[in-house]
Amino acid sequence: LTIKNLVKWARVKGLNLLGTGDFTHPVWFEEIKSLKEKDGLYYYEDFPFVITGEISFIYTQGGRGRRIHLNFLIPNIEIAEKIHAYLDSLGRRDYDGRPIFGISCQEFTKKMKEISEDIEIIPAHIWTPYFGVFGSMSGFDSLKEAFGEQIERIHAIETGISSDPEMNWRIKELIDRNISIVSFSDAHSFWPYRLGREATIFKKTDSYKGLIEQIRNNDFIGTIETDPAYGKYHWDGHRDCKFSCSSNETKKLNGICPVCKKKLVIGVENRVEVLSENPLGFKPNTAKMFFSILPLHEIISLNCGTGVNSKKVWNIYNPLIENFGNEFEVLLNISKEEFSQRNIDD
Repeated sequence: LTIKNLVKWARVKGLNLLGTGDFTHPVWFEEIKSLKEKDGLYYYEDFPFVITGEISFIYTQGGRGRRIHLNFLIPNIEIAEKIHAYLDSLGRRDYDGRPIFGISCQEFTKKMKEISEDIEIIPAHIWTPYFGVFGSMSGFDSLKEAFGEQIERIHAIETGISSDPEMNWRIKELIDRNISIVSFSDAHSFWPYRLGREATIFKKTDSYKGLIEQIRNNDFIGTIETDPAYGKYHWDGHRDCKFSCSSNETKKLNGICPVCKKKLVIGVENRVEVLSENPLGFKPNTAKMFFSILPLHEIISLNCGTGVNSKKVWNIYNPLIENFGNEFEVLLNISKEEFSQRNIDD
């Protein structure tokens, strides 16, 4: 994984802005520092990055263990180095791209805002059972419960692969607080079937400030999502037992796994239902457009009945990119007639 490869495959995917990811890791940070800065964005040749990272917190609050992942966006290298100094006072950050610390979301948010008000903190994949802020196994029932007096400094949440905006519109707190519903995808792999599986569509901006203003004011265009059922935590179940089911089936089973006879892990769909105050189908006035798609590699793989990284899949994928420019163009914009004009087989 290199910055050069990330840029190469971002262009194949159709992305034109990436988060660096993992800026807390010393080796990766040295690579980030090689980029050229302009107005808070960092460029490899003409391709922009924003400095980003993800961090894990494992702590106790209200007599219950919590495990939460937060994303954060950073305005510049100097602020990043101040964050490093703070994290180094808590423990190690050199062993993983997503380091773990034993402080609360509230304490972390307060400290980040003391370092710089320009740091943006976004709860990551908020519904996943183990590390989502609303997760069934270790999360909270509200952002207020998680962030306390720092709640006014939280402007957005990230859907995660197992949820989409429609599911999040059902949470009254998110609507009442005009929380932005954004969507990102881990940049831990440069392949286009991993990179940009989900994305946020921003209005054109050439600055970190412009990007953050869109997030804070809920003023971006929309998001690109995968179908929530694609996410491994969408339904209830047990991975080791190779069992999953809908929330209705969980009720019939009294919450017990039929394989191992232990309590099922409650997934995203069920958890949304538990916390929802708005009805199914509710759409707020602030709702953004979103597109629900699968990565093109996945679609070709399913059609061919072969592995996602197989030669057969690449032999179909590459001509599509050569003909139409990038993957998002193929998935979102190209009509059946245009495919026919290029002699692309249905």
